[in-house]
Amino acid sequence: MPPTLASLVHHSALKLTVRAGGDRLDAPVRWAHASELADPVPYMEGGELLLITALKLDAEDREAMRRYVRRLVGAGVVGLGFAVGVHYEDIPDALVDAAREEGLPLLEVPRRTPFLAISKAVSAAIAADQYRAVTAGFAAQRELTRQALTEGPEGLLAALAAQVDGWAALYDASGAVVAAAPEWAGRRAARLTPDVTRLRERPAPASSVVAGPENEDRVELHSLGTGRRPRAALAVGTAAALGTAERYAVHSAIALLTLITERSRSLHAAEQRIGAAVLRMLLAGEPDHARAVAGDLYGGLLDAPFRIIVAAGGETNGDALGALAEAAEAAAARSGEVVLAVPEGNRLVILACDGGAAVAACCDHAAAREAARKADDELVVGLSAPAGPIAASTAYKQAEQALSVARRRGRVLVEHEHMAAGSVLPLLADDAVRAFADGLLRALREHDATGRGDLVASLRAWLSRHGQWDAAAADLGVHRHTLRYRMRRVEEILGRSLDDPDTRMELWLSLKATTTE
Repeated sequence: MPPTLASLVHHSALKLTVRAGGDRLDAPVRWAHASELADPVPYMEGGELLLITALKLDAEDREAMRRYVRRLVGAGVVGLGFAVGVHYEDIPDALVDAAREEGLPLLEVPRRTPFLAISKAVSAAIAADQYRAVTAGFAAQRELTRQALTEGPEGLLAALAAQVDGWAALYDASGAVVAAAPEWAGRRAARLTPDVTRLRERPAPASSVVAGPENEDRVELHSLGTGRRPRAALAVGTAAALGTAERYAVHSAIALLTLITERSRSLHAAEQRIGAAVLRMLLAGEPDHARAVAGDLYGGLLDAPFRIIVAAGGETNGDALGALAEAAEAAAARSGEVVLAVPEGNRLVILACDGGAAVAACCDHAAAREAARKADDELVVGLSAPAGPIAASTAYKQAEQALSVARRRGRVLVEHEHMAAGSVLPLLADDAVRAFADGLLRALREHDATGRGDLVASLRAWLSRHGQWDAAAADLGVHRHTLRYRMRRVEEILGRSLDDPDTRMELWLSLKATTTE
């Protein structure tokens, strides 16, 4: 620990005597400084033991001494050393009383003790403290390295928590806690996920200091990784600010965890290449070859129904695809699932267990993005129905179809099952479909605008009744011969026969696409 006033008083060679403030001798001394200025405060930084002979002070003026001592206390001076036998044979009562009133420790320095001896004692104690801190830091670094090599991140966190006399936690790319030490710290660390999420939005390396939940402690957050998007984060909670030795330990932990995450990144890239090969074989209709290549890495994924997710992010939304992949992979890791994520330019293909945590995480991520949708957010996601290896190509097409529908509807995510179970009519909202419908019906509407008949309404009634003349005429309130005449006029104007089922289909869909009801 750094030198204190008490350690200087107990220093046998200095022979210092306490004249006031004896209850505050535990204050650490940052430096010992001699000054005979009447006002040395502008040159103080706080934490000093100020040494004086009162050469330019009227140390017997009580009001002057109150102002002098009050200024020193306000500047953070921790103690005042007064040399007796130089200008004053004893410390004047005015100064002693002022120091006692303000609670400032006042030390009597005998004539035979030079100020230089006190400065050297303080300097030596500070150097010894720094040496102990550096030595302890190197010892902590060795222990953290040993734990990282033998026990992995969990062992490293346990060693770090012991070194800082607090707790430590590791977060994954999604901000979820993956390990904590001691065990009770997991719940406390989880409450800091919003702070970790905000930290990850800053380029790595980044750090911040936050108050722990309910102000229980002081927490330092550090991002981990060398890429633009941090791969993980470290939280260190302590009761007070870190000392030099503790700071060494934290920096060592950051370096070791960064190496671990970067190694994981390299392994992840290799696994991703295998996953891309497996996906290509599945889509090529070669499930047996895909299973052989998958081996133990992805083989479990092919033994149960899976879903395929196809996401597109636009040219400027690579981060959106990366965040979606991280959400799926983090959820799969926490639940012990296998997930296959393959980037394809500005698209991302994910193959995940049906009903598993990864699919749920993708849906939750898409829902959150849709709730906070921005004008420049181009992320769209399509989700297939459950499938097996034999039907992988069909599932891929389903996901692409769902993605296309999501883009047309302005949605972030569409599931193929919901699309198939719903109506085809929402698809008619496309501008191209409306343009076709307007073109097809324009001549009929122009005819109706002259007041010579109501061909559009008659056509709608006739088509809705599947060509039943009496029922359609009754709906319109006209004679069936009138309706027959109107349908012949429709055929003449359009130049198409209503006996053709394709014509009837196109006209009906055009009426639905342009209806204002």
